[in-house]
Amino acid sequence: MFKFNYQSPQVISEIGCNHMGQFEIAKELIKLSKDSGAHYAKFQKRTNKELLTEDQYSAPHPNPWNSYGNTYGEHREFLEFTVDQHAELKKYAESIGIGYATSVWDTTSAKEIISLNPDFIKIPSACNNHYDMLKLLRDHYKGDIHVSTGMTTKGEIEEIVSFFEETQQAKDRVVVYSCTSGYPVPFKDICLLEINSLYDKFGDRVKEIGFSGHHLGIAVDIAAYALGATWIERHFTKDRTWKGTDHAASLEVPGLQKLVRDLEHTHEALTYKLTEILDIEKVQRDKLKYRKQ
Repeated sequence: MFKFNYQSPQVISEIGCNHMGQFEIAKELIKLSKDSGAHYAKFQKRTNKELLTEDQYSAPHPNPWNSYGNTYGEHREFLEFTVDQHAELKKYAESIGIGYATSVWDTTSAKEIISLNPDFIKIPSACNNHYDMLKLLRDHYKGDIHVSTGMTTKGEIEEIVSFFEETQQAKDRVVVYSCTSGYPVPFKDICLLEINSLYDKFGDRVKEIGFSGHHLGIAVDIAAYALGATWIERHFTKDRTWKGTDHAASLEVPGLQKLVRDLEHTHEALTYKLTEILDIEKVQRDKLKYRKQ
């Protein structure tokens, strides 16, 4: 089994589109992420007419209650921020002491976010085979590249890592995330031991291994960290009853606070004993340990 050192866990608060297209709510969610102890607040950037066919753009949203427009295209446009607005979100996040990041879905969005020079850019599971975009990020962006592997075969993951190895960048820049694409994901489909598989195959070939969860609760994230996932990403919202498809699989403030707390405690606990009998045990040993008369 791949051996690794337990680094301090990095928690990403995935705001995504949970701001409901409202810039002030986006800023509020950054502040709440910071107050909850997250290390990064992350958004999404899409160029919808580049991503969608004309038919897809003009079709109704599959769940009308969650739609912010008369068509799916209108719905997606309503949820988009401009690159200038993303720049403002980045500036605001950094001013209060939390990192900013964004997932990009297409080459235009990638170019726009590259111009902001964030610490890392995330590749969603849906786009990890978009090699024009991957090449752009590999060759024209200097930060780290985080890649989710939901709905992706092992062979496809190998191709992604090999693509970055072509320019000797995988080991220094690429973080691969174990992920199951579903909203929310039942526990039986999280398949946490895939983290072990990623370590066995790529542990010495990429920078780090992460875990992106779309499940309920926070117990699984602690287990993911114990298995070696140094980055933990969870969707975040202020109110899980808000309109939109991601809120139901998101953590609210108390959940994110507890997640950060429990991960930090787990990091503190994941050590070996420095001595056979710890100082805390000596008093108990003298008082309780059986002695043969």
